[in-house]
Amino acid sequence: MVTQRPSDPEQSGESLRFALREIPKPMVFAAHRIIRDCNEEFAGLFGYRREEIVGTSFSKLYPGVADFVRIGHLWRTHLTGGATFHDERVMAGAAGRRFWCRVTGRSAQASDPFAAALYCFEPMSRPVGDAALTPRQRQILSLLAQGRTSAAIAAEMSLSTRTVEAHRLRLSRRLGLANTAALVAWFCEQDA
Repeated sequence: MVTQRPSDPEQSGESLRFALREIPKPMVFAAHRIIRDCNEEFAGLFGYRREEIVGTSFSKLYPGVADFVRIGHLWRTHLTGGATFHDERVMAGAAGRRFWCRVTGRSAQASDPFAAALYCFEPMSRPVGDAALTPRQRQILSLLAQGRTSAAIAAEMSLSTRTVEAHRLRLSRRLGLANTAALVAWFCEQDA
């Protein structure tokens, strides 16, 4: 059921809800970044009951509006119809609890990637750590930790390679770290 397009006439809303209920990982169906349906695992990951978040904007689950806007721009650029895209990011649950998760999504419409999409959220054991990091710095460090080069990060974030390298250098200097490997190790192990 997950690979079927939610807009198919043969797929009723009831069968979609049944499919989401049966998936043992946090899953959500969204239209234009509004949560249209989710399973209990998804709601529980964020500390809510399913009925508390169905019909609400994803913005409720981000640490701040700037994070919601930045991730939306990233996904609109990279999530084309039928394609799968993923990233790692900090999300916010009930009572402001922040945590890292890996998000994988697939859009049903090539012309509008947010019109109908399925997302899987996988919690990560990485600590949120230094609150002094900006959302952009966290995203760059997350992509570095995934083994991406500065050029690949720049392309994904619509930045120049020089800007990405400048962020890496400033963070390394601020933390007193000698190289990128040490920066990634710090990021992955902080507060552990």
